[in-house]
Order: sequence, then C-alpha cells, then structure tokens
Amino acid sequence: MSEQDIELDVLAVYSHPDDAELTAAGTLLKMKSLGYRTGVLDMTRGEMGTRGTTERRAGEAQEAARIMRLDVRLNLGQPDGHVWVTEEARTALVRIIRTHRPKVILTAHWDDPHPDHANTARLVRESARLASMRRYDEEAGHAAVQMPALAHSAYSRLVAPSFIVDISDFIEEKMQAIRAHASQFHNPDSTEPQTRISEQGFLNQLEYRMRYFGSLISVAAGEAFYVREALNVHDPVALLTRPMNIYS
Repeated sequence: MSEQDIELDVLAVYSHPDDAELTAAGTLLKMKSLGYRTGVLDMTRGEMGTRGTTERRAGEAQEAARIMRLDVRLNLGQPDGHVWVTEEARTALVRIIRTHRPKVILTAHWDDPHPDHANTARLVRESARLASMRRYDEEAGHAAVQMPALAHSAYSRLVAPSFIVDISDFIEEKMQAIRAHASQFHNPDSTEPQTRISEQGFLNQLEYRMRYFGSLISVAAGEAFYVREALNVHDPVALLTRPMNIYS
C-alpha cells in the first residue's frame, strides 16, 4: 500500500506546518507507539509566515514527520492566511478523508484567534460529515466512510478539556519535532523579524503548558483535547479508576 492510499487510524489536520507539532505531536507519537497508523495534513504551506521560505518549511515538515514516525504527511495546498470554508476546500478535504479513512481526526478549536485555525476546524467538521454522505462528490469515485471522531486541541483558548493524553514518555521527541521547524523558533543568529513563537522563552512556555495539563491527571506531561459530542464510555470503572489528580 502506497502513502497515497494508506488507511490511517489518526489524522491530525492543522493549518500550517508546525501546528500539529505544537499541539498534538505527543499524542501522535504515543498513538504510533501503540501500533496505530498516524498522519498529518497541513492545510497550507505556510507561505505567509514571517520567517523562513516555503521550500525550507517543506523540508522542515518532512524532518518533523520522520521524528514523529508518521505514516503519511500531506499538504492540501490552501492559501496561507486565506483558509475559508469553500466548496473547493470541502471537496478536497472530503477526498483526503475518504482516501485515508481515519478513525479519529485531531484539529484546532473553532474559536481559535487565528482565522486559519478557526476555519480549519470548521472545514474539518463539515468535511467529516460530508465524507459520510454517499452522494456527495459521488463522481470522484471515492466511497463514503463512517464519520470519524473529532477532537479539538485545547491550545489557544481557555477550554475545559474533555480528556488529556499522557505524553510523559514522549516529551523529548515532541520537542525534537517542534525544533525541526528551525526557521520558526528562536535562533540568536537569525536576522529575520521576531515573532511571538520565535521569542526566546516560547518553547519554555510550551513545556509549562504540557506540565500543567499533565498535573491535572497526575503525570509529567499531557496534551488536552475538547470533544463537542458526548463520549460513549464502554467501561466506566476502567475509565474512572485510572490514576487521576489525588487533590480533586
């Protein structure tokens, strides 16, 4: 099976190269360690970024994919800074979902302050539903799929998470995947303009965030997600007796 048609268990869909790494790399690494097939779909090539070039960012994304041991890394080629919920974008995303048939999609939150992130979340929700409708884009020849479960990163908004993934064993690999995007983060020798994420303390702040979410479930580090739909719990005893915050 080629990368073009490999079926995935988990697909992370985010707006720009490095977004998946910042928000969900630990979860993707953990899922891979558990034997699941994982992938990332970048909506844009990050061509409007203040730092780096499109070509360099593409190479950085592939290096990060190697570190995260992804089965697939794709790019939808939407215009950076102009991600909109259009019929063209929905159809393109539906075809990706039908080709790779992910069981779970991780994506941004629809109230993220970056318009590309918010619109990506809306595109994912609409496209995931449309991918399950047999007659939508029927002429393309891709069979309809069961609608994947959706989980939104609790990252840029104060959102009470539905669940937190213990990524304690994957902190260093997550940070390596983030640092693979070297053009975007702090470099004292860089002559490019400074951005919020290239400030010297940004990666430390990111680690504090991971440690905070980890503390909520009494582990070293965590990544938080919000699920809009009610969760169907098969075994409440198994769920509720997992180690949790002893001070709750």
